[in-house]
Amino acid sequence: MQKCERGYAVRTDFGQSKNGVVNMILNVRTNQEQQFIEITREVQNVVRKEGLQDGFVVVYVPHTTAGVTINENGDPDVVRDIIVNLEKVFPVQGDYRHYEGNSHAHIKASIMGSSCTIPVENGQLQLGTWQGIYFCEFDGPRQRKVLIKGMEG
Repeated sequence: MQKCERGYAVRTDFGQSKNGVVNMILNVRTNQEQQFIEITREVQNVVRKEGLQDGFVVVYVPHTTAGVTINENGDPDVVRDIIVNLEKVFPVQGDYRHYEGNSHAHIKASIMGSSCTIPVENGQLQLGTWQGIYFCEFDGPRQRKVLIKGMEG
């Protein structure tokens, strides 16, 4: 079974900070067909590097077969359980009509969602003790982008 692994490549491209708005692109190269990659550290690094103290960070995935979610990061079996059980409900091989053969990935991405908003206070993401931000790949391996926008306020 696929588990959350650090076997991936991440590159950060910073946009121009302007009027209290931070723009950043996180480039993620997945290495499995279905994979959750924790990106909490990368998002927190953006907040720290850009000096965002109080506001919000929006994490957005501009893909139809990948998503983003916030879930437990203390036990990797939670990620495994999510992937395995999504696969049971929406198997790769199913009664789908989409000609590309990846309907399962579109459905899973729709369920996970394409964005998360996280409050920032005193320069820290306001996540719960066991929460992490995960990029969710359902049609890999691929090169993907995650857009991050931080706003003071």
